Amino acid sequence: MSLSILTPRPIPAAVRLLCLTLSSALLCSPAFADDTGSPDAGADAVQATIQTVHVASTREENSGFGATRASSTTTKSDLSLFETAQSISVLTRDLLDSRQVTTLNEAIQSSAGVSSGSWGKRGWDDFSIRGQRASESVYVDGLKLNQSNYVAQEVSGVETIEILKGPASINFGLVQPGGMVNMVSKRPRAESFNQAGFAVGSYDYKQATFDLGRPLNDSGKAAFRLNGLWSSSDDQTDQVWFKNRYLAPSLSLDLGANTDFTILTSYTSREYLRNQGVPVRGTLQANRNGRLDRNQFFGEPGFGPYDSSQKQVGYSLEHRFGNGWKVAQNFRWQKMAMDGRFVSLGGLSANELLLSRSAQVQDVDGITRGLDTNASRTFAFGGVEHNVMAGLDLNSDRVRNANQACRIGALNVLNPVYNTVVTCPPVSRLTTTTVSSTGLYLRDQIKLDEQWRVNLAVRHDRARNRELNGLTSVTQRQDTSSTTGNAALSYVLTPNIIPYVSYATSFLPVSGSDFFGVQFKPEEGRQAEVGSKFQFAGGRINGAVALYDLTRTNVTTADPDPAHIAILSSAQVQTGEQRTRGFEAEISADLRNGWSVQSALTLLDGRVTEDNGGTVGRRLLNTPRQSANVWANYRFRGGVMDGWTAGLGARYEAGKTGPAVSYTVAGYTVADASLAYQGRGYRVSLNVKNLFDREYYAGVLNANVLPLGDPRVASLKAVFDF
Repeated sequence: MSLSILTPRPIPAAVRLLCLTLSSALLCSPAFADDTGSPDAGADAVQATIQTVHVASTREENSGFGATRASSTTTKSDLSLFETAQSISVLTRDLLDSRQVTTLNEAIQSSAGVSSGSWGKRGWDDFSIRGQRASESVYVDGLKLNQSNYVAQEVSGVETIEILKGPASINFGLVQPGGMVNMVSKRPRAESFNQAGFAVGSYDYKQATFDLGRPLNDSGKAAFRLNGLWSSSDDQTDQVWFKNRYLAPSLSLDLGANTDFTILTSYTSREYLRNQGVPVRGTLQANRNGRLDRNQFFGEPGFGPYDSSQKQVGYSLEHRFGNGWKVAQNFRWQKMAMDGRFVSLGGLSANELLLSRSAQVQDVDGITRGLDTNASRTFAFGGVEHNVMAGLDLNSDRVRNANQACRIGALNVLNPVYNTVVTCPPVSRLTTTTVSSTGLYLRDQIKLDEQWRVNLAVRHDRARNRELNGLTSVTQRQDTSSTTGNAALSYVLTPNIIPYVSYATSFLPVSGSDFFGVQFKPEEGRQAEVGSKFQFAGGRINGAVALYDLTRTNVTTADPDPAHIAILSSAQVQTGEQRTRGFEAEISADLRNGWSVQSALTLLDGRVTEDNGGTVGRRLLNTPRQSANVWANYRFRGGVMDGWTAGLGARYEAGKTGPAVSYTVAGYTVADASLAYQGRGYRVSLNVKNLFDREYYAGVLNANVLPLGDPRVASLKAVFDF
């Protein structure tokens, strides 16, 4: 795979300087020196890691910034991140708290290969992984949420956020090829604790949180936990606001030393007025009438808001038999509802003064059920060690979607007059889509000797899609099946370095049919990857690099036949193909000299490789060619500064464009900073994001509309333990 097309433009000097400073901190760290100066100790540490076969909780191992293990719901394995021949980023609770992260988009933007929030503040999570849209591949505790990401996920109730990059069908079935995000819920603990937090900030931001837990028996294996959140804020855009509520009770039961059983529940409620962005002309491009106000609201404040909710009930079960077998099962029932009104922005009139608009009323609700069960055991056969797993994955997802297409008058962009009459005819679209799937998977992790490791996996999925048109009572049926797989080879080069090669495939059913009624085939993904994992200082310094080539096929595109379009304006064909090639590097570290560091670098080229609309060779939507970020905390020890922690970070993204637009959004660099004090039983922290108030655009929406980047935001938070 050639990397000539990935030659980066210079990364801004501020980011380079900060990276060099942090690199010096790493190299001068006693932790790093201890590890390189004592190879025997390093060998003992990695050998101990490789021999670990059961982990009841990863909370202790993933404290600080340097995670050593992903949840078994992400990897379906007991291997550490260091031993796993796949690109996985784990964002720990300590890292999220140090940055005062409030959304999933904000959390994952620090990971290599991820671009998030490119569509602005639209009320739900949006992101791409390795250049491919992945917003519909959000999982909680290893189970998929629903067909589409209608409700933004709350991050205050998670222990870790884990990003698995590349095709992941072998573990999760119907997923997009770029990768997926798994959010691991907070679980009950063996000790009692009480915590309450309060925060205030820019744009009338207010937040209150609580987190408490109690053991229910002497061993602490039976325990209860309850965490929750209330928040409210305005926005840089006039009229826009957000209100969130979250409650998550969980209960662990003591069913014996060999059984772990936890009931997980949550309730999320969100209300908000959507931010639809700003016109291209008058912001990024010139407007004959002058520059438009970035803070102006171009929608209709009286036409809204959105109101959404999500309820979840499930459990996590693991039982270890005396003969070496282990059975794990995860189940969740989820109910989702969303209704709201929003105004979409169109093009400007010839005099670039009147902005055309359209409006919609959406009413969506759905129920999702997921059950994943697997059994695994380690044994020796033919002088070789095997860890074999077999599993059954069942999922059913029903979504009802009602839509009204409404009419609304144009808006004078220089002298806006709101409270315009919005005319909404009866429901123009009413569909109920039910997707059910069954997946059987088999995996064998083979330890050939002390150096060589092989991972082989295969999965077969059958999916059934039923779409009922509530207006015509016509049902469209589609049954698909696919076999996907994964193969990886790794080699323990030294106790601290494990290089690997891998190949993986994925599939995703596509609803609909072409002009002749032929049903669309599932989208398919395939990826080749070469990488290496690094681990030093007993797991407190972790790094990874990866080079990959990812192809997505059977992409639907517009039907090129004018006769077909004249009869069916939405006619499509499956002739599209997209390809992304890139390089990623990540490092996270907790050092003995007071530094904690997390950083990432991405070089990526995403292109349309097959199409019938004249876009072959053009870059994929909102895919920056380069991105880099770093976040570092320094904890003072002793003296007058004892208890204080200072944080500094920078994030860079190169320019973004899309195959269907003629402009490019400029790249940008933003800086973040924090200052915190840890007292006895309390912690106070001040975070400032986009420290220098850099104005930028988050990405590309369409030919007429741009989403805004976040302005400078300051927040002061106090957390009390009692």
